[in-house]
Amino acid sequence: MRKLVAFLSGMLNGAIVGAVTALMLTPQSGKELREQARRRYNDMLEEGRKAADARRAEVLAEFEEMKRS
Repeated sequence: MRKLVAFLSGMLNGAIVGAVTALMLTPQSGKELREQARRRYNDMLEEGRKAADARRAEVLAEFEEMKRS
């Protein structure tokens, strides 16, 4: 479990750093840059929520299985 959390945390941090770096190096206006950053941030939040929901369902299923045993 710790390895999974560490992996997901590292992946998320890497994605954030990569996205910020790419956004800062692209020739866009400030307004376009903010819009793109907002969209990417929202996309990453949604992906994180989906991953958390999936993991929560797995843990609950494991818990229910343990209760039956």
